[in-house]
Amino acid sequence: MMAEAADRHPPVPTAVTVPVTHTGGQYAIRIETGRYRSLGETLHQTFGDRPRAVVIVSNPRVARHYAAAVVERVAAAGFHPHLCLIPDGERYKTLRTVARIWDFCVARRIERRDLLVALGGGVVGDITGFAAATYLRGLAFVQLPTTLLAMIDSAVGGKTGINHRAGKNLIGAFHQPALVVADLETLTTLPRREWNAGWHEAIKYGVIRDADLFARLEARLPLALNQPLPWDWLAAVVADCCRIKAAIVARDERETGERKVLNFGHTVGHALEAVTCYRRFRHGEAVGIGMVAASQMAVRLGKLAPDEAQRLEQLVRRVGRMPGTDGLTVAALLEALRHDKKVSQGQLRFILPSRIGSAEEYRGSVEDVLPAALADTLARFSRRQPGDRPPPEAESGPEN
Repeated sequence: MMAEAADRHPPVPTAVTVPVTHTGGQYAIRIETGRYRSLGETLHQTFGDRPRAVVIVSNPRVARHYAAAVVERVAAAGFHPHLCLIPDGERYKTLRTVARIWDFCVARRIERRDLLVALGGGVVGDITGFAAATYLRGLAFVQLPTTLLAMIDSAVGGKTGINHRAGKNLIGAFHQPALVVADLETLTTLPRREWNAGWHEAIKYGVIRDADLFARLEARLPLALNQPLPWDWLAAVVADCCRIKAAIVARDERETGERKVLNFGHTVGHALEAVTCYRRFRHGEAVGIGMVAASQMAVRLGKLAPDEAQRLEQLVRRVGRMPGTDGLTVAALLEALRHDKKVSQGQLRFILPSRIGSAEEYRGSVEDVLPAALADTLARFSRRQPGDRPPPEAESGPEN
């Protein structure tokens, strides 16, 4: 079920609901197909008549597929919908874009009882969530993710934020959504590279907490590259990833302990994005390479068996072709890592696996193994072989 498929598959027979508990209460992740067409009714069931207006934040690429139906159904349910379009791409995840949403809301006299809806991928979700957290000191918001990566990761857990020139997601807030609608039908318009980016995040969940999920991905992903996936199989994978994250968030909402494990692959991944100005890699692609780097560190520290690291790298490569690491240097990555938000008391913290299905924060020093692991990883993903040309560089989009 890749972007090339023009057909719409039958819906998942039974919708899957994953509850997420947090300090302020609970919300549901609803995994089904076609739900965006009845979003107005869903909002009415969830919020009643409380919201007067619903601000739907999206980007032009996603909006052309889904905004008209969403606006129509929201209006039919008795709300006043307003479509706010923001630029497409990771490099627009800035305070200027958030201010654009604030200005939009002020001009339409959006009140505290009203609602924001994020219709798009992770960038749209992060920006909309941060705008909701800060406008009038907090509005309710709903996530309607349209990428696999957003469905299984960024739309869940309440992290919102924007980038700073010194690093990714340095400015943000914890603000939980009131509802997440993971409509699998929106994935039918997803470009191939965005599918691949999402699979890397799914692999992450398998490595850190679920060896069975990892094995299922090993068995199915080669087929996923060339033929449609069964809806029920995809729904089960999305639900399993969401359940893992929901359980971790319930125990550690503010990332003071266990939730840090969700950053597996992200420390080096964020550095790769930063040094390429968010133009070469999709977020998930960078995380895939970052997971390989972390596994190489774990092997060097004696925490992970080499064959386990090889399984991880093989699955990352099996997902699909990525831009190469050519032109990147260890020195540049180390400089970017020093600005990572996960630096604690001046020391970088890494999540390292001990086996497929288990990973934890490594509290010792990694200085002795980090440069060599980075050099090794850059070499592994180099494209300098004759005739092997990487895809053209582009900003981290389109999202759908």
